[in-house]
Amino acid sequence: MTDIATLVGGPVAALGGGAAYARAKHPGIYWSTVGLPMSTARLLSSYGSVMEACGLTVAPSRLRVLAVKATTRREVRPVPPRRGIIRPTTTGLRLRLRLAPGQEPADVAASAERLRHAWGVHAVYVTTIKPGVVELRLVGFDVLRKVRMPRKVAADVLKVPVALREDATPFVRDYRTVPHGLTLGATLSGKSMYLRHLVAGLARQPVALVGIDCKRGVELAPFAPRLSALATDPDQAAELLPALIKEMEDRYDLIKARQGIAPATPDEEVTSDIWGLPEHERPVPVVLLVDEVAELFLVATKKEEERRDEMVTQLIRLAQLGRAAGIYLEVCGQRFGAELGKGATMLRAQLPGRVCHRVNDEASAKMALGDIAPEAVSAACAIAPEQPGLAIAGDTSGGWSRIRTPYLSLADAAKTCHASAYLVPELPSLKSFRPHVPVRLVEPAAPVVKPRPVTD
Repeated sequence: MTDIATLVGGPVAALGGGAAYARAKHPGIYWSTVGLPMSTARLLSSYGSVMEACGLTVAPSRLRVLAVKATTRREVRPVPPRRGIIRPTTTGLRLRLRLAPGQEPADVAASAERLRHAWGVHAVYVTTIKPGVVELRLVGFDVLRKVRMPRKVAADVLKVPVALREDATPFVRDYRTVPHGLTLGATLSGKSMYLRHLVAGLARQPVALVGIDCKRGVELAPFAPRLSALATDPDQAAELLPALIKEMEDRYDLIKARQGIAPATPDEEVTSDIWGLPEHERPVPVVLLVDEVAELFLVATKKEEERRDEMVTQLIRLAQLGRAAGIYLEVCGQRFGAELGKGATMLRAQLPGRVCHRVNDEASAKMALGDIAPEAVSAACAIAPEQPGLAIAGDTSGGWSRIRTPYLSLADAAKTCHASAYLVPELPSLKSFRPHVPVRLVEPAAPVVKPRPVTD
């Protein structure tokens, strides 16, 4: 008997140790092999009792009561929401629930934490699909601990997947939906990584990239082969911004010329932005990336103060009017507050997309998220320094979520920009601001076989 216990106990201990190691080091593998079957079994076996304990059941209809009493003698129990097909994923489970009359999605969302404990998963998220139908997204492990972006993400012009949400869905920066954004983060918080993903994703698309990097270009200069314009100090920015204003005004003239409605012009061709223009007339979209925006506000003399006011006014004009002209802003910085000076609060109001990494003070988190999602401020202040890339993303609808950007080296991002340099569009108004790209000298490859001189 002892020999049998020894023979059986060895493999069981090995399997247990392997499962513990996989759960700690490779949670995706552990979920696919162990966690998924166990959570599915828990869900199927305890669905009715869990829903009843969470208060998500309703009294059965009279017809159901009569049918049960006529066919069996068992007790008539409350009816849970009708469950759809369970669909496993690489990170969890998904299933849809059809709510009973009188129930609302908020009832299910309020019980998400109870459902998480009952079914043994990392988190449960509730999404409304249509009236009366909600989707439960069960996440089996912490997907933000080691970020792996989904292999298939719907890509389109001005749509860039830059991070992963805590519910295992990609966070896509969509400039057509949210035209302007504000990204804040302290040193080593992951803000630069977020910017690299933006540049690398946009570099593959037919858009013009314009950069203002007042740190002498240390962040954006490696992407120079793909940039249509680059300013590396406030003096250059003071010259570049008027050129962008002129480009915006020219595009508005193009739109107004198109709106000179002729009798034969179809109604669908009358437009108020560049996206309604015919494709052969449509100017290329422009994305303006501003790194360290505080450098544009800081002044030391009266002359610099006048220059500051002009630049801030031009940025506000671009934020207010640029969307229709196809000009989009992505403003980044370590600190952003009203104490920066005149126009800071007004500029922030024109930047609806907010991403807040770890910041050094609560005031910066309030400046980023306080006016759109006040409850997200405490979540932003709780980000630990040991979690670079973790951020809180909010929008003007009041919703917010935790996201984390995967690692992307500066060399890989620069290589992407160099490989897509042929996509740089022709913009005559910005030609003088095009950064100088040194020509790489390619050394001739050494011959495989060393040549030998021919002798007589």
